[in-house]
Amino acid sequence: MAFLSWRFSRRPAEFYVFPKLFVDGNIEATRQNILQNRALFWYGAMGHFITLTCDIFVAWALYVLFHPVNPALSLLAALFRLVYTVIAFVGLFNLFTAFRMMASPDHAAAIGAEQLNAQVYVLLNSFGYIWSAGLILFGAHLFLLGMLILKSSYVPSIIGALVSIAGLGYFAYYLSAYVAPDLELGWLFFTFFGELIFMLWLLIAGWTLKGPAS
Repeated sequence: MAFLSWRFSRRPAEFYVFPKLFVDGNIEATRQNILQNRALFWYGAMGHFITLTCDIFVAWALYVLFHPVNPALSLLAALFRLVYTVIAFVGLFNLFTAFRMMASPDHAAAIGAEQLNAQVYVLLNSFGYIWSAGLILFGAHLFLLGMLILKSSYVPSIIGALVSIAGLGYFAYYLSAYVAPDLELGWLFFTFFGELIFMLWLLIAGWTLKGPAS
């Protein structure tokens, strides 16, 4: 399996920061890139950390927003997002551990460069694989969220449909990485925009949201 070959993540660091640091098929070059660009690495890692922390508050806010529509379904959707967040945090800790190993001269001296590269390889890949597994649950969260939007009377139904489609896209894309890794599903990337459209709608129109009629 190719180095750092996990599938596309939803975080900005995967678009800009890590592609500049991770060299596919060359763990030594990756390690040197990270050590020579520590600030950039920490920008990406802390960006992940802050975003995941915000996910906790987003899960709570969406639960409150859609609780009047269906309390049980709203709670289930929130739980899926929270479990995804916990899984992603576990993956992120592998990223921090890899950096600590690379940045410690004593660790490198104790085990040698070859063994250090092997450990870093495992940790960096574990970060991506664990994160991808969490995104399967994030897809389930989006699908349920879309169902809640469709049942509500205060968010446009078209947004609910797009969010549900995005959820199915996430679920299929990341699950296929484990059950059918050779299946090409890159086109599902376009379904992910449903999540972005909902976020933009909340930022623009969410301020005037009054909720369901009592």
